[in-house]
Amino acid sequence: MTVVKTPAHRGVSVLLVDDQPIIGEAVRRMLAGEEGISFHYCKDAPAALDKAAEVRPTVILQDLVMPEIDGLSLVRQFRADERFCDVPIIVLSTKEEPAVKAEAFTVGANDYIVKLPDRLELLARVRYHSRGYVALLERNEAFTALEASRKVLAEDITTAARYVRSLLPPPQSNGMIQADWRFIPSASLGGDAFGYHDLDADHFAVYLLDVCGHGVGAALLSVSALNAIRSEALPATDFHDPGAVLAALNKAFPMERQNDMFFTAWYGVFHRGSRTMRWAGGGHPPALLMTVDGGTPRRLDSDGPLIGAVDGLDFGSSEVVVPPSARLFVYSDGAFEINLPDGSMWAFDDFVATLAAAPRGPENTMDALVTHVRALSGQDDFNDDFSMMALVFE
Repeated sequence: MTVVKTPAHRGVSVLLVDDQPIIGEAVRRMLAGEEGISFHYCKDAPAALDKAAEVRPTVILQDLVMPEIDGLSLVRQFRADERFCDVPIIVLSTKEEPAVKAEAFTVGANDYIVKLPDRLELLARVRYHSRGYVALLERNEAFTALEASRKVLAEDITTAARYVRSLLPPPQSNGMIQADWRFIPSASLGGDAFGYHDLDADHFAVYLLDVCGHGVGAALLSVSALNAIRSEALPATDFHDPGAVLAALNKAFPMERQNDMFFTAWYGVFHRGSRTMRWAGGGHPPALLMTVDGGTPRRLDSDGPLIGAVDGLDFGSSEVVVPPSARLFVYSDGAFEINLPDGSMWAFDDFVATLAAAPRGPENTMDALVTHVRALSGQDDFNDDFSMMALVFE
């Protein structure tokens, strides 16, 4: 919707359209000396729209009986023009018949006064309708500014999501370890980031972290922590020791220096020779280890505290032997904390059962899960980032 704005939205601008100059003079005198009111007069009805564009009225006073254009037709013209469709129109007429008044309201008039009215009545109605129109202009401006801000924020979030995605590792399908992932950012962008890489010829690290909250700030913190892990840039840290890595992250990213944001994390190290996986987690959902025999998935629990919440805490590590052809799933809570249409939350056990029953192959399993989750929630978008890594250890 387009409106004609008053200068800085200050004051009352009255436009009178009437073919009788004596009426124009009478109304001018009624309004003369009133603070904040400017008066404009148009004698020729065909020129009324041009005059309105010039003076930008906050209220239009208009006669019904004019020689060149019928007054009701002029009301229709104002209402059909997007520049003036919301400007209040007060019909100022000698006709008092109810049918005429009704028709004036039907075609778009806001008020009807039999001329000439009492000065105080005219002033009251002019100010009343002008206030409403100016308020509408201000609401529209605020909405426009909000939409512009929302668009900028959405573009920033989209850019941040692309940046996070650019840091994620490529899938790998050769060698002892096959790895793939799915990353579907929410509209507000959560703070998920993850990766995997070789520490050396014998050790392979896999990790996922999830910053509390949403938006660009959460994404920036997740990227900072991801880079610290990926580049092994945490001072005096043995990256073969999962507990030591989480303790170092906890020390490097205290929430009081991160705008009160903390994060959860899961970090594991697989040793190729012994086929052992050592892992540690801080407030994070358990990774799931599924064997080829189809038994109950083992939950590699995350018993440590949240990262960044309290300084000086220890993070213990656990260890498990990974059988041949076993699959490991590491994910954020956005993969299973799904609101169902009835208002309930999808049960975690159902999430685990869905993964276990999905087709084998990392990509098939994750795609089947995404399809199932969307069907459960009844929507394509996610309320939180959907992040998952699937690894097969041949």
